[in-house]
Amino acid sequence: MQGCIACDLSAGRRYLPGGQIHQATYWQVEHCVGPLGIGTLVVKPIRHVEHLADLESGEALELGPLLARTCQVVGKLTGASQVYVCLWSHGPAHVHFVIQPEIAAVLEDLGRWGPAAQAAMFDRGEAPDPRQVEVFCDQARLDFQTP
Repeated sequence: MQGCIACDLSAGRRYLPGGQIHQATYWQVEHCVGPLGIGTLVVKPIRHVEHLADLESGEALELGPLLARTCQVVGKLTGASQVYVCLWSHGPAHVHFVIQPEIAAVLEDLGRWGPAAQAAMFDRGEAPDPRQVEVFCDQARLDFQTP
């Protein structure tokens, strides 16, 4: 769907630092664009879906294992003490899950954690260096290839 950020990123109509990391049958994984930090990944359906209630059975069955695998990859590569999983859908847009590592130094700097930390990161508006994102994505691609 043209004009949907998720669709535009997938179709190459917008720049996606690091490119696509992993594609399953119904879902894809990429690095989050915006200020949520290195190692924050997005899991989104390949087709344009605006509500979880609209998932087809194959999409629903594939989602849980892919979210778990994505959390494993993020945790391993970042050393995070916790990995947040947040469902976002602000329209018109895909439903998408933001998989974000909890990095102690970042939280200490922000003085917040969880959703408050995300809000503070958006307030700061500091997007990560695209070269660092690309390095992370290369590592994540390799991790997704190994069980």
